[in-house]
Amino acid sequence: MINLIENGCSGNDTMEFGADIPIAPQEHFVIGVYASLDAAIACELDRLRCEEGILPSCKPGCCHCCRYHILTNSAEAHTLAQYIRREFSAEQIRGLRLRTQQWHAWDDAKPGRHPLSTIDELADLSCYDHSCPLDVNGVCGAYPVRPVVCRTHFVSSQPQSCQVANDPESSADAPLMLRSVVTAASPFSTALQDYIENSGLDFSRSRMLLPQWLAIEMGWDFTISR
Repeated sequence: MINLIENGCSGNDTMEFGADIPIAPQEHFVIGVYASLDAAIACELDRLRCEEGILPSCKPGCCHCCRYHILTNSAEAHTLAQYIRREFSAEQIRGLRLRTQQWHAWDDAKPGRHPLSTIDELADLSCYDHSCPLDVNGVCGAYPVRPVVCRTHFVSSQPQSCQVANDPESSADAPLMLRSVVTAASPFSTALQDYIENSGLDFSRSRMLLPQWLAIEMGWDFTISR
């Protein structure tokens, strides 16, 4: 295994990185839930196509939904972080850390938040698009372990509808989401909730935005606004 400091990244110096990190029981459970969820989603998309003639317009490179507020829970966040530790290079982790820090600075700078701190290594936030830190040129860097909310987001409208949905001044119609896909995913979301609660945690308090969880799980000392 490779220590984080040896990778040249700041953070928790007790964390280890490398392909030989063992899969913990919690991670194994989440990955199993994802596999079953993906199968259920595939069945529902096939039903929509055959019975209703509905096809999702989502496709590779369409990443407007990555600018939504992506809510995830502690079990999913831990699984995501473990994947990053196994699969990401030192350079990828440095890039992810910077993008996550930019997201936190952008989030803290919104009206009603704490004043934006001066952080030398941040890029100019005037051109920051507040996308998910895992989004790199329209591609999710951790696609195999993306959260349930990402796996279930399908629309039949044009991708531009998802883009304008992030614009508070837009008067365009909202995206036409395939709600039946979300419904099909409900038992698997419940399974994750039950798993967290059976471990003694409050599920509602285990839910935060993905960039917030990233900072915690990776040991990065960014301010989290509540």
